[in-house]
Amino acid sequence: MHCPFCQHQDTRVIDSRVSDDGATIRRRRVCEACGERFSTLETIELKLPMIIKGDGRRETFDARKLRSGFDRALQKRPVSEEQIEAAVRAVVHQLRMTAERELPSRRVGEFVMAELRKLDHVGYVRFASVYRAFEDVADFREVLDRLEHDASVEGQLPLLDEDRPAPERKKR
Repeated sequence: MHCPFCQHQDTRVIDSRVSDDGATIRRRRVCEACGERFSTLETIELKLPMIIKGDGRRETFDARKLRSGFDRALQKRPVSEEQIEAAVRAVVHQLRMTAERELPSRRVGEFVMAELRKLDHVGYVRFASVYRAFEDVADFREVLDRLEHDASVEGQLPLLDEDRPAPERKKR
């Protein structure tokens, strides 16, 4: 690798460390000519499928768009950055495992919804409302009923507790 300072062709690796998630290696290097030190990151380069948009356009997969979708759905929700990153990695992993050259954006959306459903039900409903283009309250109610049914099957607490009255607000 060329030195970024003097452009000498000979640099030597003096330290290598694997990242916590095991996806990258950080290498510390020194230039044999000028003695300057610098770091490089080594990552696996895998070809992800092209995404076919609803209007037929084809785009290269963009992990930043994926992350921003998660961020919008989970804005102001109690979900950690690590959980979001893990969900993004899970979707990218699913895309790699399809082994297809092209994938409809709808399929990517389904992968995202599956991960959001595991993370946060409110984020899931937010994403679903845009993804499925909800037109009225009945669409929301349908998704909430399905979530509530699935949660009761899984032994989770209900999303909406309709039997209990809403808590009263304190007057000032």
